[in-house]
Amino acid sequence: MILVDANVLMYAAGAEHPFKGPSVSFLERAVAGDYAAMIDAETLQEILHRYRSIGRWEDGKRVYDLARKVLPLTIPIDDEVTDRARDLMDDYPRLIARDAIHAAVVLTRRLDGIATFDRDFDGIRGVKRIEPKTKAPRRARG
Repeated sequence: MILVDANVLMYAAGAEHPFKGPSVSFLERAVAGDYAAMIDAETLQEILHRYRSIGRWEDGKRVYDLARKVLPLTIPIDDEVTDRARDLMDDYPRLIARDAIHAAVVLTRRLDGIATFDRDFDGIRGVKRIEPKTKAPRRARG
């Protein structure tokens, strides 16, 4: 199971950008069942916050609705997650709160990783960053 960061959803729904194609492809493959993917409540909060703060609320609603439709399974943020996020922020002084929450979700729920373009996850022990690519990796033939 892969956690999907807000940036993947925002790039997929946004204007042309080098990350748009890989984001759309990643989400299409998740919908097709190539792999299991989900979001956490922090991803939804990030979408709401970002679009409201830049005065693009209509776009924000559209991206939020896309997230809920494409990735309907949402992990709640509970005290186990926030406690782990707090500990991660002690261990990684440059880690911001929202990334600590996502990392804590990956660790406490024992997920395979987080789909994101955010390289801040690269140094967190036990958290694998999965950068969306345009094409799925080829499977070995056996």
